[in-house]
Amino acid sequence: MLNIAVVGAGSWGKNLVRNFASLPHAALYCVCDKDAERLKATAAAYPQARTTSDLDDVLSDGKVDAVVIATDAKFHYEHAGAALRAGKHVYVEKPMCQRVDEAEKLVESANSGDRKLMVGHLLLYHPAVTRLKGMVDSGELGEIYYMYTQRLNLGVVRSNENAWWSLAPHDISVVNFLFGDTPERVSAQGQCYLQDGIEDVVFATLYFGDGRMAQIHTSWLDPHKMRRMTIVGSQKMVTFDDMEAAEKVKVYDKGATPNLSYSSYGEAITLRQGDIYIPRISTAEPLKLECEHFVRCILEDEPATSDAENGLNVVRVLEAGRRSIAGGGRPEEV
Repeated sequence: MLNIAVVGAGSWGKNLVRNFASLPHAALYCVCDKDAERLKATAAAYPQARTTSDLDDVLSDGKVDAVVIATDAKFHYEHAGAALRAGKHVYVEKPMCQRVDEAEKLVESANSGDRKLMVGHLLLYHPAVTRLKGMVDSGELGEIYYMYTQRLNLGVVRSNENAWWSLAPHDISVVNFLFGDTPERVSAQGQCYLQDGIEDVVFATLYFGDGRMAQIHTSWLDPHKMRRMTIVGSQKMVTFDDMEAAEKVKVYDKGATPNLSYSSYGEAITLRQGDIYIPRISTAEPLKLECEHFVRCILEDEPATSDAENGLNVVRVLEAGRRSIAGGGRPEEV
């Protein structure tokens, strides 16, 4: 049984509290938050867990095996680093932190202390993304050409990070996961409409060494709520729409093949229009699967899908995107 302490029980942290409290091989041992009313509500809902407003109280408790950090992103480096130095395994929400050098220090701290450091890249545990990964790796889609993602909504507007840092970590982690690689360059452009210095909308293109590319569109200033990604391969194409209640993944047996022995312009490219099929996708809650994975990685000493290196690579892409936005879209090395 693993004793879990959750630090930060706000809008997202409360979901982590709920899930860790429900796992058979984990005990919700402690919840830490600065908000007294929030702690009071947590204590009433989870009487088995002690509550505290002092992080040091959590880190000095020898009964705590692992710390789950769901505080604001600007505190991730400080809180995760303190937990690792205290000898705790750590799950930290995305982004891992806000600077590459800080992310590198967290990786070094986890490795030197032989502690698990896992980043909350939730979509890597989504059954639909797991299915997409199987399609890509098996060659079902053929050679992957490119993919694009759209993560849009009207709100929540943040004041401490822009739409790129707030929303793009989800899609960057999926792109890296599906492609099995990290891009070499990022070109990104954004605009600030509501607050000076905070981009509300960002368009970014990720370039990979083998010619593949991915485009990421993020915005909290859009009339549509969209959580959609499309992958284009030489044999098939596939979409994942997380706003769909049931038909989240659709596979299109479509493609275009160059004809090297064509005799007329119309024969130069052969288009294939095949069937569309909708695979059955598990309805398991991705967050619960992610929490179970964290516990299993510790108890069984397994590598985490969204491990420290994974988190570091996402921060590297985010930082390259930040530099590119500041440079007006100039491509920046990752």
